[in-house]
Amino acid sequence: MTETHDATTTGREARGGDVTRLQAGDWEHQIAALWSDETVDDAARTARMRDLAARAPHPALGAFELGGALDSAGHEAEADVHYTAATAAGLADVDPVRAAQLVVQHASTLRNLGRVEEAIAMLRDAPEHPATGAAPRVFLALALHSAGRHDEALRVAIEAVEPTLPRYNRSVRAYAAALTEG
Repeated sequence: MTETHDATTTGREARGGDVTRLQAGDWEHQIAALWSDETVDDAARTARMRDLAARAPHPALGAFELGGALDSAGHEAEADVHYTAATAAGLADVDPVRAAQLVVQHASTLRNLGRVEEAIAMLRDAPEHPATGAAPRVFLALALHSAGRHDEALRVAIEAVEPTLPRYNRSVRAYAAALTEG
């Protein structure tokens, strides 16, 4: 394999070695096992994820998972690079579930980096997906709060949970709407 140094370069590939891609099922199993192993610290998880990312069945998958590991370890700036690479590599076409998760994770990272307006725009455009449920709206509320738009943030948060209420829905919707009207 030709040595490259783009945002998805990881593990042995960055050192100039050949990378053997794993079969999708094997790779998914190893990713799930790594995320579920609570005995692995952030540094070890990130190092292992770099290797798995280099061996991903598709570059978008590897970039997404590495971005998540870096994000979880508090390395938001580096996570941003990998989330952007995952999007550019076509994650939405390769894995729509992960693409929906990426929007939430990447927007949260942008908010943490102080790029609040970018986070808000990303979350407003977030696709509805069962894998993320109300998470895009909850993270939108957080981003709006960070932007100092407290009434709008509260409205978005209330509207996110309103469908789960066993009753009082009409009243809650009206009160939420009143927060930003007038």
